[in-house]
Amino acid sequence: METRSTVPRMTELVAPSSWRTVDFISDLHLNADEPATFAAFQHYLHGTPADAVFILGDLFEVWVGDDVVSSDFDRHPEASFENRCASALSQAASQRALFFMHGNRDFLVGPALMALCGATLLDDPTVLTFADQRWLLSHGDALCLDDTDYMQFRQQVRSAAWQRAFLAKPLTERQAIASEIRRQSEARKQSSQDYADIDTTAARQWLQAAHAHTLIHGHTHKPALHDLGNGFSRVVLSDWDAHAVVPRADVLRLTASGLQRIALLPA
Repeated sequence: METRSTVPRMTELVAPSSWRTVDFISDLHLNADEPATFAAFQHYLHGTPADAVFILGDLFEVWVGDDVVSSDFDRHPEASFENRCASALSQAASQRALFFMHGNRDFLVGPALMALCGATLLDDPTVLTFADQRWLLSHGDALCLDDTDYMQFRQQVRSAAWQRAFLAKPLTERQAIASEIRRQSEARKQSSQDYADIDTTAARQWLQAAHAHTLIHGHTHKPALHDLGNGFSRVVLSDWDAHAVVPRADVLRLTASGLQRIALLPA
């Protein structure tokens, strides 16, 4: 199991000099039952001025393998919800650089989907060098060390052996397993008043190893700016829910002037 002293290998990405604007989003949890959130996502991708969009995990509510996108995608891009998602990503990638990082819901997104969409799969964490600064990017779940049950589950499902065995199962069986895991997860959230947050000590260790001052992450659904001390900070991305009482769909935008949080939906 991952421990508080674990600092992962840091992958580095240097932004091209032509980039002027970079967007970060996460935790959209796209699914066919929430068309308004998907519509907001499509509208955002069509209109963003960003030179690059970084999706830091949990774009999908669940992803059980790239074969959920039909083999005749080229001829029928609207045939299923997954096809429509792939089509939206493909169109976005034809206009700007598109990056994807695994979340705890869509860690089975694989190279086939990335190739189909023209997106680049990022390691978690990744250090982005942009505007003469280093920014540490992560989904964030690997830093929720107090959630020991989840950390054990994460270690299991992120192993190559588990994923090979799971992906070998028929698609319908995988979908049924995923539905049950989602049900258990939601039940656990409802029964627990305290939801594990990012471990501050571990976050500072990651930042020190990355030679960065700011961590940008999602996962916790608690958008905020946290001062970690000693010049370190972390910025939490918003989740998206167009159906909420107060609709949420925020983008974190980075330019040479710094970070700006932009709300895409009226409150």
